[in-house]
Amino acid sequence: MDVIYGLIPGMLILGLVGVAVFFWAARSGQFEDLEGEANRILMDDDLTEHHQNASVDEEKLTESDQPPEEEKRS
Repeated sequence: MDVIYGLIPGMLILGLVGVAVFFWAARSGQFEDLEGEANRILMDDDLTEHHQNASVDEEKLTESDQPPEEEKRS
């Protein structure tokens, strides 16, 4: 029973710290753009840049620069 006298103040202190952190996060703008971060992870900018660079490189190749096609086997 004596343990509860230490646990109750500890729980109150942890609860107050949690509430203080929540208010700090709300005031500093942590909850402003919830949808933007969720959608940004789905958009892969690096992949699109790589494909654009590869298509530009392919356009620069002329017919003589391209490797010969393999003969079709019947």
